[in-house]
Amino acid sequence: MFKKILFATTASPVCDNAAKVAFDLELKWDAQLIIFHVLGIPTRGFSPFVTDVRTGQDEQMDPDYIEWVKEEMRNTYGELLKDADRVVLEAAVGVPHREILRKAREEDVDMIIMGAHTRPEDVGASRYRSVVGSTMQKVAKAARCPVVIISRPCTTCWKLFSNILVGIDFSKASKAAFLWAARLAKEVDANLHIFHALDLEITAAGHVKAQEEIEGRIAAARGKLENDYLPLLKGYEKYTVQVWEGAPYVEILKLARERQADLIVMAHHTREIDPEIALLGSTVEQVVLRSACPVASVNHPDKALDEAAI
Repeated sequence: MFKKILFATTASPVCDNAAKVAFDLELKWDAQLIIFHVLGIPTRGFSPFVTDVRTGQDEQMDPDYIEWVKEEMRNTYGELLKDADRVVLEAAVGVPHREILRKAREEDVDMIIMGAHTRPEDVGASRYRSVVGSTMQKVAKAARCPVVIISRPCTTCWKLFSNILVGIDFSKASKAAFLWAARLAKEVDANLHIFHALDLEITAAGHVKAQEEIEGRIAAARGKLENDYLPLLKGYEKYTVQVWEGAPYVEILKLARERQADLIVMAHHTREIDPEIALLGSTVEQVVLRSACPVASVNHPDKALDEAAI
């Protein structure tokens, strides 16, 4: 399922958690892993200088400098590289998100792996502000393949993962996420936990819903999941269906902890708008910043919306 994986990194400690997942996947799938670092942004005109994206310092660009950066990447991931056979280290100059997307298209990768942030800042403060990195935002919006985002050290490991949670909101983008998650679950014989959170906050001001109404909406949502989504599994039986009421990101994280999820799969956004302009949805952003396991954001259906592949 994964023949090529692109790991976009700054080759700094803030990407260490994502690196471990990337190398785990390379070993599990015998995939080609492209470790890609955008080392600097060109200055004006034809100047030989670039602004290093990590230090902010101006550096003179030449082949020797690029090789020095690659050597630094080899040293950074030296321990992980010992067990990896199909790894390519590459560096480029340019605006980070553009170069990452360009490389993903050129190599026709099946997955992009990134950290939620690329700057060595206080992660707790970032969560408080509820802001994910701008580079990750732009890559997730435009990538043709799923983008797996790692915000914290993984408590589970993709070498052994057995539980995939997919959040459903009944949008078109959500269906693409479901199909990708279902194909992955079937490929690795994992449990697939299909989940919908009934957001009771989206209601008229001052209106308090009766319990009977809430239970009726839960039953309706469960029926929609069973009628519209379960037939797409085509006989795959290792799944559960859950519908809870509450704030969607809170309930997704609660279920992920309960089921010891190794991966959460969600649509990049929920509104029916052009994926080229859709911003990362607030629910997936909150999940990304808080999840103890990797989160896969699915925006474009190119490598996901293939019902025949399940």
